[in-house]
Amino acid sequence: MHIGNVNIKNNVILAPMAGVTDMPFRILCMEQGCGMVYSEMISAKGIHYNDEKSYKLCDVDENEHPAALQIFGSDPDIMAETAAKLDKTNADIIDINMGCPTPKITKNGDGCALMKKPELASKIIKAVKASTSKPVTVKFRKGWDEASANAVEFAIMAEESGACAIAIHGRTREQFYSGKSDWGIIAKVKSSVAIPVIGNGDIFNPEDAKRMIDYTGCDAVMVGRGAQGNPWIFKSISHYLKNNEILPPPDLNEKISMILRHMNMLIKYKGVHTGILEMRKHIAWYLKGLPNSSAVRNMIFKCTSPEEIENILLNSFR
Repeated sequence: MHIGNVNIKNNVILAPMAGVTDMPFRILCMEQGCGMVYSEMISAKGIHYNDEKSYKLCDVDENEHPAALQIFGSDPDIMAETAAKLDKTNADIIDINMGCPTPKITKNGDGCALMKKPELASKIIKAVKASTSKPVTVKFRKGWDEASANAVEFAIMAEESGACAIAIHGRTREQFYSGKSDWGIIAKVKSSVAIPVIGNGDIFNPEDAKRMIDYTGCDAVMVGRGAQGNPWIFKSISHYLKNNEILPPPDLNEKISMILRHMNMLIKYKGVHTGILEMRKHIAWYLKGLPNSSAVRNMIFKCTSPEEIENILLNSFR
């Protein structure tokens, strides 16, 4: 599979998730067989005003290619300026977020709010496309709500405006992450455009991925919440799609080793205080389903050093 001139390793892709898909997590997912990774959302206005935190989100490690940087905003000029600046990074793709449902994003006319203004969305895609040598992709949803589900028309517009690929989440903005993802709309989008279509929504195991591909004909699947605490899902899905065989899940020792490595990578990247704070949610996801996990999680949430966390993990499940 290719997106523009970028070769995608396989058709199982990590979704962009705010507060989750930072560099350490992306590297771990790539090591576990992910075909391509997306950054957290990056504010175009943040880049415009030279915000240090926004620029930090643009870091791409040599071990996480191919990687897409996802930008959001609703001003074509600022989006174009941001794309030109990110053209100098070692990212492979520039993605435009037109699907984020959160109020703090949509109230400014960004994210999924752009699905209500396809003409403006087209101007943004064209402006970004003209400002970068990298392939440009767009991620969006079924629509703002069920009454205005315009994903097919939006996909055609994105292709005509210069997008090299699109990712579609089968929920409306009104749904957020509740209910079921409508894979039928993904199938309709796929049959309406010639560029690669990445299906997103409700991929939590290898069987889900195969069902989506079989049902929609999409070129790739995008895994979001299913990857939280489970970077192994990429290897599992890829293996299943190739061999029709379910790999055994990671055992306890493998899980603990992954948690400790993830924590150490986060601390190295963000410092001890921030690294431990941000690692707490990841640890909760990693431990989900294990016996006594609630008590262990509560103990870890009180820890302030990596040594304390390691000691609890190594001694709580024996």
